[in-house]
Amino acid sequence: MTLGPLPETDLTRHRRLREQGSLDRADLEAILDAGFVCHLGVVVDGRPLVVPTVYGRDERQLYVHGSVASRSLAGGIPVCVTVTHIDGLVLARSVFEHGVNYRSAMIHGEARKVTDPEEKLEGLRLLTEHAAPGQWSYARQPSRKELAATTLLALSLEEASVKIRTGAPDDGDGPDAELGLWAGTLPLTSAWGAPEPDPALPSEILIPGHIARREGTRHG
Repeated sequence: MTLGPLPETDLTRHRRLREQGSLDRADLEAILDAGFVCHLGVVVDGRPLVVPTVYGRDERQLYVHGSVASRSLAGGIPVCVTVTHIDGLVLARSVFEHGVNYRSAMIHGEARKVTDPEEKLEGLRLLTEHAAPGQWSYARQPSRKELAATTLLALSLEEASVKIRTGAPDDGDGPDAELGLWAGTLPLTSAWGAPEPDPALPSEILIPGHIARREGTRHG
């Protein structure tokens, strides 16, 4: 079943720069698929806490990974997860008009602690494959002890806010255009480098294809 546009709620309504907002679920999925690190925001003991962690997803849920000792991964509490990609600086003629080209997603909801063993294993598979496609079937999978030491949270993708900024500075048709100053964008890209073997690795163990193929490909 194809899911419809993202709903607009009190938490996801775009109040500033509405033209940069999107309710297209495909934009949300593209932003999530382009990265694998998110920031999990939660209030713990009355204080805000923002934790960087890895994630994976299916069509309806985001899975966030952590340690059982982490206070931010208790489950059953409101959270906010953000994923942001910086695509470049927007350098205008005036400092006031400077900006950033970016893609961002902010997901709101009540995190659910995954306790079902099958869902937990599937969530960890999604998370692993999201970061390194092919690695789940290549590496040893978690033992019962390792699963018990790992917390996995599930967060619905239903309530999300998406914003995207692209293009040139906004002052090309204003008075500052007469200043004779350079203006434009400074793109930012990142790519995967050459795999670096563990120094303890025997020389006869070759880099697996699913890792070697990522060298030079764009990330983000």
